[in-house]
Amino acid sequence: MALASEMPSEETDMTHEQFQAWLDRYIEAWKTYDPDKIGALFSEDVEYRYHPNDEPELGRAMTVSNWIDTRDDEGTYDAEYHPVAIDPDGTHVANGWSRYYETPGGAMRDEYYNVYICRFNDAGECTIFTEYWIQSREARKRTINEAVAKHMAEAAEAAQPPA
Repeated sequence: MALASEMPSEETDMTHEQFQAWLDRYIEAWKTYDPDKIGALFSEDVEYRYHPNDEPELGRAMTVSNWIDTRDDEGTYDAEYHPVAIDPDGTHVANGWSRYYETPGGAMRDEYYNVYICRFNDAGECTIFTEYWIQSREARKRTINEAVAKHMAEAAEAAQPPA
C-alpha cells in the first residue's frame, strides 16, 4: 500500500480563513481530547508525524488513539497557530506556539514554537500532517539549569559522610 505522500496530490481549494478555522478546531480538539473532534480533523488515511523524520502514524484511528493515550493534564497547556502560506500544490504551512503550565493557571513550565506542514483533501480533512518544533531558549535554559542543580544536589548528598 502506498503512503498518501507517495500518491499524486489532491488539489484543494482551502482558503486562508478555512485553514485558520481548521487550526482553531485543532486547538479545540487538543483542549477537549474529544475523540470525535480529533477524528474530524483528519482523513481516514492520514499520515501524522510528530517529527519530520519519523515514520508516519497511519490512519485516523491511530492518530486519535495516540492523542488520547498521551493526553496532557486539563488546563495545563495552551496554543495559538496561524497560517503562514498556502502553496498552489496544496501544501499548507502554519506556525505558532504551544505552552505548558505547572498547574491550571500556574506558572509556565515550557514553551515550544511550532511549524505545521499540512495537506488536505476536498472534504477539508488533513491527509498529511508534519510537525516541526523547537523549545524556546528561556524554557531550554530553565530545563538545563534545573537538571544541573539536581545533579549538583545529588552529588553533594552522595559526598556526605554516613551519619
